[in-house]
Amino acid sequence: MSIKQITRNVLLNPGPATTTDTVKFAQVIPDICPREKEFGDLMEYCATEITRFVGDPKDYATVFFGGSGTATVEAVLSSVIPENGKILIIDNGAYGKRMCQITSAYKIDTLVFKSSSIEPIDLKNLEDAIKFEKGLTHLAMIHHETTTGLLNDISAIGELCATYKIQFIVDSMSGFAAIPVDMKSMNIDYLAASSNKNIQGMAGIGFAICNRQVLLETEVIPMRNLYLNLYAQYAYFEKTHQTRFTPPVQTFYALKQAILETKEETIEKRYARYGRSWETLLNGIEELGLEYLIDKEHHSKIITSIIEPATEKYDFEEMHDFFFEKGFTIYPGKVNNYDTFRISNIGQIDYTDIEAFLKVLKAYLIQINYLK
Repeated sequence: MSIKQITRNVLLNPGPATTTDTVKFAQVIPDICPREKEFGDLMEYCATEITRFVGDPKDYATVFFGGSGTATVEAVLSSVIPENGKILIIDNGAYGKRMCQITSAYKIDTLVFKSSSIEPIDLKNLEDAIKFEKGLTHLAMIHHETTTGLLNDISAIGELCATYKIQFIVDSMSGFAAIPVDMKSMNIDYLAASSNKNIQGMAGIGFAICNRQVLLETEVIPMRNLYLNLYAQYAYFEKTHQTRFTPPVQTFYALKQAILETKEETIEKRYARYGRSWETLLNGIEELGLEYLIDKEHHSKIITSIIEPATEKYDFEEMHDFFFEKGFTIYPGKVNNYDTFRISNIGQIDYTDIEAFLKVLKAYLIQINYLK
């Protein structure tokens, strides 16, 4: 069989990310029924190894859903909060706000703690909110707010949750498999992520890594939905090594390959690679006279919100097309109070790709007379 040469696009959006050809080709397999033992063994391997990245599989378990990362966040939020429970959600960007939309849709009692999208969470104010709110059972937040590139201090907030005996939910879509996490030491009960960001797989699989003991206690919570019920999905997989409903088969083969490549590189070295690309990016945009939102001290080193050039000739869609024709995909901003565009440095790219991007950016800025 002849294999078509795949054009390499450099995706500078915050996911899906640029993947290796070996991950892409892992999807080209003979057709298989997902109820076969072979496929069940594949999913069990993926679940165990994903868990190992952040915790001991004896104490934590990974639960898969076919769907985007948001589907998994919805699964967690709709499944683990009892009818008489109350959740505090930290809203400091678009994705914290999305959590609030989910709990509102399910009519879950929610306290919204609003925080800046570009500055660290005020831990004293947060603790005051926790202390004075009666009946809090859960706290949910974003690990890395991809709206801006702000890295939230989940360790400190995990300590607060332990102090006040609140279960801790973390959306780590764009943090998992790059920024090291230890669920036990950080007191995280549920961590949501997906197959298409830092783990460098293909889009289509969301997963929640769960404290087994805490998850088992949710069995008695009446189901608010069917497909996204976390405990039901977990219990069925534990018994059968299958998901209750048809999974994205080929995507799981790509995920297995992505896991193997993550283990080979290691999370620490991957984050170092991302970090070098980020440093290259910041140095380059400073040289071009552009500014970015988040202070280096609080930056994730994964995505950067760049303030748009102050010139009438600038147009994001035109800039996007200028880059797209040259093999780069860029992403619009998502911050209400700032006119920005976003550049991510995740996936199978390195600092040389960022250097190439900066050359194209300079050419665009010259074209619109921002640079002479």
